Amino acid sequence: SGGFHTIQRIYGCDLLSDGSVRGSSRDGYDGRDFISFELGSKSFVAADDAAEITRRRWEDENVAVGWENYQGHVCPEWLRKYIGYGRKELERKVVPDVHVSG
Repeated sequence: SGGFHTIQRIYGCDLLSDGSVRGSSRDGYDGRDFISFELGSKSFVAADDAAEITRRRWEDENVAVGWENYQGHVCPEWLRKYIGYGRKELERKVVPDVHVSG
């Protein structure tokens, strides 16, 4: 109905210790769960009847293909890149700069 409405999206991926990737996306509407996507099942799950309309539309429009690509390829690639940056910085060996006053 009228007034202001809020849409929230949480999405991302995890690199698991066995080398596999877990990805997910959750959308909320006005503070309530609305629809989610799980990489493992490659499908959307509607939280209620209103979200079911969106789920059907997104499946008809193959929206899952984009999420599958992002969560299965783009996101893990970025994670690996930034983990590499962090590792490089953490493993850096620098002589400490020490000052003593008395």
